[in-house]
Amino acid sequence: MSRDAKPILNVSKLVKRFGGFYALDGLSFHVTPGEILGLVGPNGSGKTTAINVISGLYAPDGGEVVFDGASIGGTASHRLVHVGINRTFQVPKPFLSLTVRENIQVALAYGHAQASPPAMTELLDEYRLKDVANRPAADLNSAQQKLLDLTRALATRPRLLLLDELAAGLNPAELDWIAGRIKALAATGMAIIVVEHLMGFIEQITDRVIVLNAGKEIFEGTLATAVREPQVIEVFLGGEHAA
Repeated sequence: MSRDAKPILNVSKLVKRFGGFYALDGLSFHVTPGEILGLVGPNGSGKTTAINVISGLYAPDGGEVVFDGASIGGTASHRLVHVGINRTFQVPKPFLSLTVRENIQVALAYGHAQASPPAMTELLDEYRLKDVANRPAADLNSAQQKLLDLTRALATRPRLLLLDELAAGLNPAELDWIAGRIKALAATGMAIIVVEHLMGFIEQITDRVIVLNAGKEIFEGTLATAVREPQVIEVFLGGEHAA
């Protein structure tokens, strides 16, 4: 990642309200091509809401989301896939009655990848799904469903990939392996935003983190520096912000 690279995503003074509750309250940050940015914070701090707004699941109530120079706030998720943004979910959402192969084929067919889409065999091999390719997604365990969720996103050749708690539930060997895969994706120039509670995993893969609390940024920098900041320590160990 070049420190001087122009950001591919700029989030500026982003606001998202649910009734009178501000899930995001003026959040600003950026991410550059090839960078892995972590969004961390206690439950209810706004991490997943930020992902949901950037990916088009929610429309913002204020502020701006700019991707590759174009304002995209409120654009539908399927249209954002076509310009190069895709994501995974905390709880994977495959087509349960379709096979693994068929799930990926849907993404290949309708993802409108701007570059040549990856080959099915390449995706199945690289993400350890070859042996279950012809099984219904409903038959997969939680780790396999997470990998299918990731593989479907990658089938659309995103330039910005949003990972929402991909590592949750994976064993140590799986964590090391998926960390390597994520870093390899970033090395191709893909910008990646990671929402995660596993701090060891975040430290292993991220170039930079944004620490959130109550919908606002309270720290930006490396995780190693963040854990020494009194305000960050207070939020994680002494704060009372509920989910």
